[in-house]
Amino acid sequence: MSPPDLDRQPLLEGERYLLRPLQGEDWSALYAIASDPAVWEQHPMQDRWREDVFRAFFDDALAKGGALAIIDKDRGEIIGSSRFQALKSAEDDEEEQSSVEIGWTFIAPRYWGKGANREIKRLMVGHALQAVERVDFRVGEANWRSRLALEKIGAQQTRRTDLSKYQRKRVLHLVYAITRDDFANGPLTRPLA
Repeated sequence: MSPPDLDRQPLLEGERYLLRPLQGEDWSALYAIASDPAVWEQHPMQDRWREDVFRAFFDDALAKGGALAIIDKDRGEIIGSSRFQALKSAEDDEEEQSSVEIGWTFIAPRYWGKGANREIKRLMVGHALQAVERVDFRVGEANWRSRLALEKIGAQQTRRTDLSKYQRKRVLHLVYAITRDDFANGPLTRPLA
């Protein structure tokens, strides 16, 4: 079976944020954000603030497609990035659901805790669930900021994990998911309190 028909580089517009395909010209604006070590302090790849490490991350995003720049509509400036990756048909997936992974998300610290992640994820999850049955998120076991943010948007931790290596160290990622039902009945469809 072929992968689901999902536009992995859409133009998505919310009340405060616009997501558009990442472009090579976005390098300077994104690296200005990524060069802050605080952005990566809980991330398994804590050295991503280094220019050479971030350059590899940025080039990978462009090469694989699915990467989006996040724009603050009022300011007209880039505040971060996210990606759609790992698109799978139901036959490819252990849970027999079509899925896509949303991840590699980072936003400028001044936007943390102010609803930016919620709106960005609402746009991306809503878009993805038009084509797939489930959205997955992989997050480092010790990345409590991201884990709590995922739980706030209604993502459920699954029993699935992913073990990889980075700089000769083992890195455990937990997998969270939002299904179509979770989304329809979850916090992303309700107004902020």
